[in-house]
Amino acid sequence: NHRIIPLKLNGDNYYFQYSPYVYYNEHCIIFNKEHKPMVVNKETFEHLLSFVEQFPHYLLGSNADLPIVGGSILSHDHYQGGNYEFPMDGAKVFKTITHRDIQIDFLQWPLSTVRLISKNKEHIIHLSEHILNKWINYSNEDIDIISHTEGTRHNTITPIARKKGDNYEMNLVFRNNRTTEEYPDGIFHPHKELHHIKKENIGLIEVMGLAVLPGRLEKELDIIANILCGELDYNREEAERNNEINKHIPWIEKMLRENSSLNYIEAKELLKKEVGFIFSKVLEDAGVFKRNKKGQAGLDKFLNQVL
Repeated sequence: NHRIIPLKLNGDNYYFQYSPYVYYNEHCIIFNKEHKPMVVNKETFEHLLSFVEQFPHYLLGSNADLPIVGGSILSHDHYQGGNYEFPMDGAKVFKTITHRDIQIDFLQWPLSTVRLISKNKEHIIHLSEHILNKWINYSNEDIDIISHTEGTRHNTITPIARKKGDNYEMNLVFRNNRTTEEYPDGIFHPHKELHHIKKENIGLIEVMGLAVLPGRLEKELDIIANILCGELDYNREEAERNNEINKHIPWIEKMLRENSSLNYIEAKELLKKEVGFIFSKVLEDAGVFKRNKKGQAGLDKFLNQVL
């Protein structure tokens, strides 16, 4: 029953389909008529802005086109959109510069993001492509950004487009998928101490601030809630043998030390906040220019070379 609607994006043939997953309001998938791999390039920016021009009440974004930092399906060119306000949309702006007729906002967001705003669609496409091409070959070893190793590319972008009034907006989120011996899952990927909550790729939806968490957590968090409210006795040795909660032991013990006399509803509310806090750390791990003086100086240095 998944009906598909033919759609033209900048003259190219795509199809519109509402998602079976419904992660958020009117979650839709726009996929290419031809089966070909995902790629982020000038055409991507043209397609995104063509879509929001036709559907200005929707956003449309693309996953990055590399493993680890991309989405779950890199083999078929597609985008995701919908009628929804994400946490990223409400992110504060800590710095603004102007390039010709384009306003460039630096977002206060865990992942390194700049937002291009202009009434001129073609200028945004041109600058987005220019920034992407510069980023693909950019390295800054002081902050672990290396663009290529042994001929393998590591830098790409997760782009998200909106239209607000007469203005087009393009959010460019800088990504890097390099791995090392210390970080075999990715330097800019959820680090091991957070894997008890999230170890999978950080794709488009999560980049915008909506956590897509593994289904196992539903049962695991319920067990932990019962431990926190005293319905289940906690024993370290027994917990180590329990495959459902042994990965959470340091986290459980931290919450037990810091909280007492909780009822079940309070325990569930505490867990909701704690998972949200860990998810923010997950996004910070995925940020290439960290939110500190060194990281922000690196972002300034990069954009000064580009603009």
